[in-house]
Amino acid sequence: MSMAACAILLSSCKKDKDDDEMSGPRTFTVTVENNFAEKDYFNSGVTGLNMPGSSESITFNAGVGHYLSLATMFVQSNDLFYATSANGFALYDGDGNAITGDITAMFDLWDAGTEVNEEPGAGANQPPNQSGPNTGPDENGTVELITNIADGFTYPADEDIIEITLSHDGGTEFTLTINNVSNGGSLESPLAPGAWVVHGMGQSPLFTEGAAATEAIERMAEDGNNAMLEENLGAMSGLVSPFAPGAYYVGTSNGLFTSGTAASGSLEALAEDGDPSGFTNVFNTPVGGSGAAPIFPGESYSFSFDAEDGDKLSFATMLVQSNDWFIAANGMNLYSGGNAVTGDITSSLKLYDAGTEVDEYAGAGANQAPRQSAADTGADESGNVIEETNASSNTPSISNMIKVTISAN
Repeated sequence: MSMAACAILLSSCKKDKDDDEMSGPRTFTVTVENNFAEKDYFNSGVTGLNMPGSSESITFNAGVGHYLSLATMFVQSNDLFYATSANGFALYDGDGNAITGDITAMFDLWDAGTEVNEEPGAGANQPPNQSGPNTGPDENGTVELITNIADGFTYPADEDIIEITLSHDGGTEFTLTINNVSNGGSLESPLAPGAWVVHGMGQSPLFTEGAAATEAIERMAEDGNNAMLEENLGAMSGLVSPFAPGAYYVGTSNGLFTSGTAASGSLEALAEDGDPSGFTNVFNTPVGGSGAAPIFPGESYSFSFDAEDGDKLSFATMLVQSNDWFIAANGMNLYSGGNAVTGDITSSLKLYDAGTEVDEYAGAGANQAPRQSAADTGADESGNVIEETNASSNTPSISNMIKVTISAN
């Protein structure tokens, strides 16, 4: 046999061997990563210019355990502002009832300690009179209650300038109304643009009593410029959620669920309470962990299985800060043109609603896993499994919540 013939024969044998390897079962590994960005606070926003005799309302969502902080400048001053305490105030009482009514008493007049005080309403360096922002002499002080400052000036009572009420609109929604009641009083004053933030217990998102004010608070307290506060708080606010242990299926059908039909009891437990025990194949231990647990931002699950051409992958994991939402791939082909599918498959995922529990605002609902008193406590929805296309406004895109990759050996 000639050398050329041998080479052709060897090449043919190698190709047959490679084809056999490609057509046989492959071992796949799926990695599910929590891709949420870390956030300090739940939600935030700004208030506008509020003139004497006017009012402004803001609407927001908050759950049991959430606090509210708010600050707005007293314009007839150098650097004074009305605000809650540094730690804000609880939006629910110890029994889980929403706080409502006149809450003006929860606000005080604060001195930012950044500009030397002048007589209220008469100072040349106060916004109504100054030639430009940040024109007064620096005080180099700390944030303190004005009642603790011995500057020799008399300030109007809080209730003669500002009145604040809070109503509960149902569910997790609140409306806070700021009334400027200084019209007709001894010292009329606008309330300058400010900021608000919904946060957790013990946090001080706007200022720390007895410490130097941040530049953002200085700008707001001296000149009613809330742009830096808005930017800083916005970057630090948003929904953050763990993902719960999940389940997967590999075969020629979809396996875990069928969209448009009622959820099984196993899917209900997974979607409402992060319990995948009703399924045969589960992933529940974070990479590097020692036992079953949810995954938080930056953490991941990993699971492996064997599959051949024609097999499909289905998997689901609960979005924990929801009532019955889960992210899933439902019957994804594991091969394309005879080649194993590998790489980032996040674009193949969808957010689903199991249709088993009435939805609440994500991250705030009393019947969501982090806040519910026990499993399966929310109101029954009696619906079908559907793609969730009307998620609450704070829900990020799928790619900003989760990242899923797949490899094959």
